[in-house]
Amino acid sequence: MPRYRLLIEYDGSPFVGWQMQAGGLSVQGVITDAIAAFAEEKVIVHGAGRTDAGVHALGQVAHVDLARDWRPDRVRDALNARLRPHPVAVLAVEKTAESFHARFSAKRRHYLYRIVNRRADLTLARNRAWRVPRPLDAAAMHAAAQRLLGRHDFTTFRAAECQAKSPVKTLDRLDVARDGDEVHVRASARSFLHHQVRSMVGSLVLVGEGKWSEDDLAAALAARSRAACGPVAPPEGLYLVRVDY
Repeated sequence: MPRYRLLIEYDGSPFVGWQMQAGGLSVQGVITDAIAAFAEEKVIVHGAGRTDAGVHALGQVAHVDLARDWRPDRVRDALNARLRPHPVAVLAVEKTAESFHARFSAKRRHYLYRIVNRRADLTLARNRAWRVPRPLDAAAMHAAAQRLLGRHDFTTFRAAECQAKSPVKTLDRLDVARDGDEVHVRASARSFLHHQVRSMVGSLVLVGEGKWSEDDLAAALAARSRAACGPVAPPEGLYLVRVDY
């Protein structure tokens, strides 16, 4: 049975998240329905990252097994034709080894968080970034972010409903940089806890506003308590950018 690897882009605004849930539209669900419409089979679509409601993807990866040996470009075009009008696009499809698994074969996941740092309301970036009207010191945020790098117990930055077996993760990258009136936070790791990136971003914004110091952020990490976390950044600024294999 051929296995296909899909590269997917989507606007997460209308979805309950990647994963299928009762009573809500999901990215996984609309792709499953699109496959059923053209291949006439019910399959399981496995994704690399279970993005939350409102979170976007520029480079989500998924795999699916199909009974028929389709040309990859035919799968791509057939899926895109049936995904309309949902804001989901299959950018590329390729055949892959049966041993490949979109989630478990991943070596690193890369996320971007967009903050628009201005007084004016969002127009073009509405539902695609977090507007923070108070001035942010991106350099201070970056310096503080380096205190979170490495292998730690990230309980402080973990959602209460997180299902991961352990709160210990290794954070490879957490960079903060300003680009005009935007502040970009880029995070990379093999895997993340539920809400980890958004929790770290919310706490870094407190640093950028001058309410927290580097030491305050480090103390929050060391507390290993959800109560020590700053506000959780909203989902609309978060993007799954790339998955490495």
